Amino acid sequence: MQAMLDIPVLAPPREVDLAGLAGMLAQSLPTGSGVVVCWDDERLGAGSSEVEGAAEALRTRARDLMSGKRAHADADGALIDESWTEGEARIAIAARLPEPLTPGSREAWRALARRLVSATIASAQAEARIDSLRKSERLQQALYEIADLAGSGLEMEEMLKRIHGVVGGLMSAANFYIVLYDDVRRTVRFLYFADRLDPWIAQPAIETPVGTMPNSLTVALLRHGQPLRGPSELIRDHLAVELDSAHGPDAADWLGVPMRREGRVSGAIVVQSYEQPDCYTDEDRALLEFVAQHILTALDRKHAQAELERRVVARTRELQQANEVLQAEIIERQRAERLQRALFRISELSFTAGSVEGFYGDLHAVVGELLYARNFYIAMVSGDGSHIEFPYSVDERDIARKPRRMIRGLSEYVINSGRALLADRVVIARLEAAGELQHHGTLAHCWLGVPLLRDGMAVGVIAVQSYSPHIAFTVQDQKLLTFVAHHIGGALARKRSQDHLKAAHAELEDRVDARTRELEETNRELRAQVSERMRAEQRLIDQARHDHLTGLPNRIHLLDRLDAAIAETRAQKRGPFAVLFLDLDRFKLVNDSAGHAAGDEMLIEAGRRIARMLREGDVVARLGGDEFAVLLGEAGDDATAQAVSARILAELGKPMWIAGRELFPSASVGIAMWQPRYHHGEDLLRDADAAMYRAKASGRDRSELFDEEMRAEATRLLDLEADLRRAILADDFEPWFQPIVDLATGQVVGHEALLRWNHELRGPLPPGEFIGVGEDSGLIEQVDWLVYRRAFEWMARHREGYVSINVSPRHFRSDNFAERLLQMLADAGAEPARLRIEITEVALLDDAPRALRMLKTLRSRGIFALLDDFGTGFSALSYLHRFPIHALKIDQSFVAGLGDDLHPESLALVRAILALAGTLGIDSVGEGVETEAQAAILRQLGCTMGQGFLFGRPMPAPAAERRGAA
Repeated sequence: MQAMLDIPVLAPPREVDLAGLAGMLAQSLPTGSGVVVCWDDERLGAGSSEVEGAAEALRTRARDLMSGKRAHADADGALIDESWTEGEARIAIAARLPEPLTPGSREAWRALARRLVSATIASAQAEARIDSLRKSERLQQALYEIADLAGSGLEMEEMLKRIHGVVGGLMSAANFYIVLYDDVRRTVRFLYFADRLDPWIAQPAIETPVGTMPNSLTVALLRHGQPLRGPSELIRDHLAVELDSAHGPDAADWLGVPMRREGRVSGAIVVQSYEQPDCYTDEDRALLEFVAQHILTALDRKHAQAELERRVVARTRELQQANEVLQAEIIERQRAERLQRALFRISELSFTAGSVEGFYGDLHAVVGELLYARNFYIAMVSGDGSHIEFPYSVDERDIARKPRRMIRGLSEYVINSGRALLADRVVIARLEAAGELQHHGTLAHCWLGVPLLRDGMAVGVIAVQSYSPHIAFTVQDQKLLTFVAHHIGGALARKRSQDHLKAAHAELEDRVDARTRELEETNRELRAQVSERMRAEQRLIDQARHDHLTGLPNRIHLLDRLDAAIAETRAQKRGPFAVLFLDLDRFKLVNDSAGHAAGDEMLIEAGRRIARMLREGDVVARLGGDEFAVLLGEAGDDATAQAVSARILAELGKPMWIAGRELFPSASVGIAMWQPRYHHGEDLLRDADAAMYRAKASGRDRSELFDEEMRAEATRLLDLEADLRRAILADDFEPWFQPIVDLATGQVVGHEALLRWNHELRGPLPPGEFIGVGEDSGLIEQVDWLVYRRAFEWMARHREGYVSINVSPRHFRSDNFAERLLQMLADAGAEPARLRIEITEVALLDDAPRALRMLKTLRSRGIFALLDDFGTGFSALSYLHRFPIHALKIDQSFVAGLGDDLHPESLALVRAILALAGTLGIDSVGEGVETEAQAAILRQLGCTMGQGFLFGRPMPAPAAERRGAA
């Protein structure tokens, strides 16, 4: 928050007539009396009031009294004087009467005058304070608005226009402009200019050298470097600046303040008035200086934002250009890779294709991946050279191509010339006109054919064609198809050789196959059945004893090994051993932020790292979730187990990259050493688990050894949980009520319902005795609802004031909490408007949207929300604005320090909380009030309500009713 500007008030407000004090006092004296009143106050300043015609001697006497000088005694009794100190004000009165008064009348008049002057001075002081607060409030609001404008997304012109409006709310600023100054380049830029008489329009982007403006009062202000105020004519004379009509008319009052950055003048703000002289005061100058620095900060922030956006745009443009180059390289590389793959596939086809038809079909598919090949055929010259045959053809117009005699077709043209041909209809027509070829079949818009060579001679053609004017082949396509055709020719030769070889071996293979087929089929089926059964059995065993994610042994496997280790140790076949129970710290945060896939990667890597730290004979197992356990086969003492634990923690603590993030995992480890009392592996795991929770509670990333103290604590908590469950069934919980009073009147305005457990052996227990077990076991919600029901029944009987109940964050995670609460109120016959719910900051911030909906639902039914233990959590203004909070409960730790010289910070904290509550219109309750001094301080600071032992201790319902009635 910005520091507040302290602007002294040099003159009292006009509402209080201090100048008429002497006249009012003279009215109570005989006609012709002279009266002089003098005062000197830090806020009102020094001043005096006298009746018309008062003598100089009387004024001198009053001034002597003010300075503390002893005045000479009155000889005739016609002189009355008095001086005293009222707070921070020094006051003196001197009166000369035409005739003496009796001593009684003199004293009565002196008392009357003292009361009248003190009351008038006090009234003037109050109005001065009010006026100062108003000015401070307006200035604070202006600074907030300027800060908001600086961080907004408004354009610079609009932002400066609104800043002009803010300054106009503080002083006369109809004529206002902002100028920036570069003292290195010696140039100025007028960012904003608004003037009723000067029609000049500012151009913020244009820099003007100061040398071209020798007669500018603004430039003189920048060079002078100090604020200037007064008629512009006098300021020009003072700074030796000549009048220049190009810089606008003279102002009756002119105020300019420089803006400074790191001690250097970087600009100025100017306001001026053409009609009203003495329009601006020193107070306006100080205020404008203060606002000017905030405006400069806003301009710097806006300039930094604009510069950042400019750099982002430039960098984005560079990245786009680099991306375009990279995309071109990628396309070229992909094309080369595609071609390479095609050539590899063509080579493979000669060995893998079954039939010739299948070979040609696969060739067609390969060519279709490289270029447009919807219409594709292969033509081959017959063995005697007299015919041309088409072993493969796919065409959308000419469905079938029959063999024909060698004529002057396009295919024959390529075969005879031995060169590729790329031709459209114009080229085909020209060749036909020249008599070099004669077209057959449907005329294509574009035709591309390349020769198939064998020993350097053309023996066929591979051709593609397009019947659409929108699809045409290029020279690049021709080169590509020529290159592919060369490899196709080689593949065709290999295919023919392979076919001959296959034909030679086919008969022999058929004979061998026929003789061995039956035996192989029988053996294959038998082996398949045996293998499948063995694999199934092994899979079942592995699945039953290993974790499917990490591949580590699971709980079943580990327990078997633990039971075996216990039996061997009891039989003295092996030495002592230990069990480590590991739980990854904050693993849920990884799942929630990076996703469950990243969490699985972390679990796999954690399992690997643990396994690397173990020795032969040790076993690591994943028990589920983020829990692992280790069986240390040889752990002779505690130090050995703790040393292994330390190595595991060090290895786990090394950084790992998961889902593009560098994570630094840690774990909490519990250690249980073998003892003769253990008979089952589950017992060891249970105690190691308890020790792990002790390590996690002690700060995480550490290990703890299970001992008898933990065993006793675990037993106690287990017994307490069992007692808690029985108490829920027996409805042994009730609310105790503590009064909440109005600090001003002491009247009880409400009660807080506090949870108590009527334990069958230990008597009434406060929540601190069992709340931890209730939270861990999830039983606390059931306890809350039992107490709520009894509290609502008490509300229905006790119809004075409100009742507040404590609501834990667990309830805010339930979608039907508000509806269930309202239904319970209706069943008890209690009024919703008399109910308050006390919540903590954690409940609000855990799931803010859900909490906001729930609070609005309850608020619509008249149920207000109180923010409990305020000041101990986040204490952020954001959620106080967002959520419908009715009152803040100041934590008792702050109230306890009030009036204590050892805790002066408590007073400052409470004052800040109460100021915040007053600004937001929120009530306040001080908790833990135990002394009258604390209550008095809270009243003085403006706290409205209090709660604590000073006003009453928590009592069960009947006693609370008697106290409320009393």
